[in-house]
Amino acid sequence: MATPFLTEKETEYASNVWPGLVLRKGERHLLLQAPGPFDAIGSAVYGGGVTRLRRMANIYVDKHYDCSDPVRDVADWLREWRYPVDTTAGLLTAVQLKHASVMEERNGEAAVFCCVTAGTSNAAKAGSERKTYPAYRPGTVNIMLMIDAKLTQAAMVNAIMTAVEAKAAALADLDVRDAENGLVATGTTSDAIMLGVSQSAVYPVEHMYAGTATDLGGMVGRAVYGAVKEALLTAWAERH
Repeated sequence: MATPFLTEKETEYASNVWPGLVLRKGERHLLLQAPGPFDAIGSAVYGGGVTRLRRMANIYVDKHYDCSDPVRDVADWLREWRYPVDTTAGLLTAVQLKHASVMEERNGEAAVFCCVTAGTSNAAKAGSERKTYPAYRPGTVNIMLMIDAKLTQAAMVNAIMTAVEAKAAALADLDVRDAENGLVATGTTSDAIMLGVSQSAVYPVEHMYAGTATDLGGMVGRAVYGAVKEALLTAWAERH
């Protein structure tokens, strides 16, 4: 069984690869706080898209949460917790935050930090025939990915692609199946991802690519794959 990165008594985890990057455990949320503003892209229901942020929050809601206005709800919670609403992204999850996993890695050109919460109750294979819905639902596999380096916007999209491929690979290697048709799942019906990039000049290069053939993409893939796998195995171990 994997060792949680935060114990019941611990409320803060400082990154080993990115000085000043901190993950904090708050009131039913995990806050990933960077030492400075960063470029961001992703699918968070609040603060998603292409933007500039200072922090990301992965917020727990129960399975009976009313999804009619998640943007309003997240904004209200951020104000309650006193986080600036214009520089914070908010993701929603029905997965227990205590099962979150952190993976990080660094080389001479970049540092990568990944925090994942994951569940598979609504696992699905993309592209297969299945029932679909028009409404938003809280995320099941939520990925908060941070890169301390300079990346072009194209490389940021490439990093998202690599991260999603790594998530799908982890699910396949764990033999997670689509709940409706039994096929190998590529994700769940409600996954979300946010990528933050420091654009720091500390590292000597600007990355134009982040695919699986690159050193940066290799780190992204390993961090996401490892975090998804560990988060699921930790949750499954508790159930058994």
